[in-house]
Amino acid sequence: MIIVIGGGPAGFFGAIHARTANPDTPVILLERQGQVLRKVTVSGGGRCNVTHACHDPRDLAAYYPRGGRALIGPFSRWNPTHTQAWFADRGIDLKTESDGRIFPVSDKSSTIVECLRGEAQSVGVEVRTGAAVTALQPRTGRPGFQVTLLDGTILGCDQVLLAIGGRTSGGGGAGGYDLASGLGHTIVPPVPSLFSFHTRHPLFEGLAGVAVPDVGLTAQSNALPRKGLQRRGPLLVTHKGVSGPGVIQLSALGARAFHETDYDFQLKVNWVPDLGPEDLDTRLREFATTEARKHVATRCPVDLPRRLWEALVRTAGVSAETRWSELGKKPRRALLDAVSGTTLHITGQAANKEEFVTCGGVKLSEIDLKTMESKVCPGLFLAGEVLDIDGLTGGFNFQACWTTGNLAGDAMGGI
Repeated sequence: MIIVIGGGPAGFFGAIHARTANPDTPVILLERQGQVLRKVTVSGGGRCNVTHACHDPRDLAAYYPRGGRALIGPFSRWNPTHTQAWFADRGIDLKTESDGRIFPVSDKSSTIVECLRGEAQSVGVEVRTGAAVTALQPRTGRPGFQVTLLDGTILGCDQVLLAIGGRTSGGGGAGGYDLASGLGHTIVPPVPSLFSFHTRHPLFEGLAGVAVPDVGLTAQSNALPRKGLQRRGPLLVTHKGVSGPGVIQLSALGARAFHETDYDFQLKVNWVPDLGPEDLDTRLREFATTEARKHVATRCPVDLPRRLWEALVRTAGVSAETRWSELGKKPRRALLDAVSGTTLHITGQAANKEEFVTCGGVKLSEIDLKTMESKVCPGLFLAGEVLDIDGLTGGFNFQACWTTGNLAGDAMGGI
């Protein structure tokens, strides 16, 4: 018998593939909560970002700040091409958006949840909810494991797939890190990844909800490389600071370094990353001629939201009554500096509501990445968030679940 601990995407995929590979072996999936696939349900704003349109293993691996190099081999065996084909074979139509993210055509995460649950039922996986695991240990005198549940039930099995994340969040039982370390595994200390930044700045007064499609971001502190960490992407002004895909991806790149700073660092925002200082200065000078009688605050020379431009003009010390023909050298320079380099003092982090990702987990050198079997404890397989693997936002973390779940399931099933 095979027991899968964890009813998330990696657990379901592993259970389905194990049962498909060996229909004669019973597979039981244990989920401590009353609902399976909760992360799938809420991901992508309820749309479920299934994967990303990046099919070359090396290119794909570059989107993983932790585990990327180790994943090149696994991605050569199961990558977004295989994921899309698997869902298509089960009647699920997927679509690729302009930024490469892949969603169900229905734009409903329930489409993916129902597919996984239906496939598990079809192949004969037994799913038990409210089944929190409190202990996992080798059987005495023979191969296999003894799994103890919160209600006192004890189950015996030949193989275990540990696909539960490191943190418990209701439902009782032990987290994946505790279960893995109890069997001899090393846990790379977990810290948050994929989060928003807290900051207060006069520029943002009254701007909550303003989104900018493309900004340049540079994070700087003593814990970061001399040139800082850089990322481009969309930014969203929030009531407490800044968020959006660009910020959240930057948080993943610097997850451990930001944790070491206690989330206290400088973030420089270039609001027009496609324009260098000289090009921007030329643009401002041109407006002084072509828009001479227009007010600076109401006539924007670059592609920025109106409210943001007005705030940048204000923080640069330019009066709302100033016309472009009246903008002198010094105020023009102040405006150029504000547009090309607003410096924010970041004072904290907050979880992004659509992402629940941790940097850290079971050390990858202790795993056979061809099969996802433990090198420390034979018969134990690991997949998903319990591993020291995390990707940028955009479907990459789910892809790591599909890949590791597939490899583990096939190996347990004898493929």
